[in-house]
Amino acid sequence: MKTFALTLAAVVGFAGAAAADPLEGNWRTPSDDNGNSGIVQVAPCGTALCGTLIQAFDSSGASMDSANIGRQIIFDTTPSGGGEYRGQVYSPDRDKTYNSRLQLNGNSLSVSGCVLGICRDGGTWTRN
Repeated sequence: MKTFALTLAAVVGFAGAAAADPLEGNWRTPSDDNGNSGIVQVAPCGTALCGTLIQAFDSSGASMDSANIGRQIIFDTTPSGGGEYRGQVYSPDRDKTYNSRLQLNGNSLSVSGCVLGICRDGGTWTRN
């Protein structure tokens, strides 16, 4: 019985790990309008995916303090198929939230978004 319980726990644990969404993980953003970049950690939040800024870097690449650390940069994001995700993305350098389109291609994530008909290319994020 003990062996069965351990085997069942291992299978359930493996199935949960295998079900992780490909977007989950840490992503390094390109430099923004201020020359700053960051690492965004994407994880499930409710029925969607969210990405929280966990580290920020200045224009020289040095780690820096930022009021945005801990802030959700990506939220209400769900897969649309073919590696595409739709949701919301917050841009700290412009203090705006955009309707986002994320396109996952291996370890690259193309980010773009629009607000009130004005669209912005958020560049390519890389898996960290």
